[in-house]
Amino acid sequence: MFDKILIPTDGSDFSEYEFERAMELLSKDGQIIILSVASKIEANTPFHNKKNVDNMNKEFLKEAQANVDRMARRFNNSVNIKKLVLQGIPSETIVNVADNENVDLIMIAASGKSGLKKFFIGSVVERVLKITEKDVLLIRN
Repeated sequence: MFDKILIPTDGSDFSEYEFERAMELLSKDGQIIILSVASKIEANTPFHNKKNVDNMNKEFLKEAQANVDRMARRFNNSVNIKKLVLQGIPSETIVNVADNENVDLIMIAASGKSGLKKFFIGSVVERVLKITEKDVLLIRN
């Protein structure tokens, strides 16, 4: 059993598979930390309109918050849930949160997608596996 489990979510159906496994592995008084990492675009060229970039970043944050809220609703009220929405590079942010929150386990879903989507989604999981010192449970679907 684990006292603190970090569940990163990107809002995809694949990230929902962690719910059942987390409930099996969470200790009685444990905590689930649900994290969604929003992209952040910088207006760093004259061709970028700062207002448009700011609006896009706000939308990314709204989407990330919706992802976290949707995942949190799957758990009943007896589960201690902490919701986090941060901007950054997904793999690095996941590992930083795992370290800062001193989690026992990072639970992350494999997408099972193919082609270019598999490369990008798989690269986040692969990078987390390479840079974390925490235990990672890869959920296949």
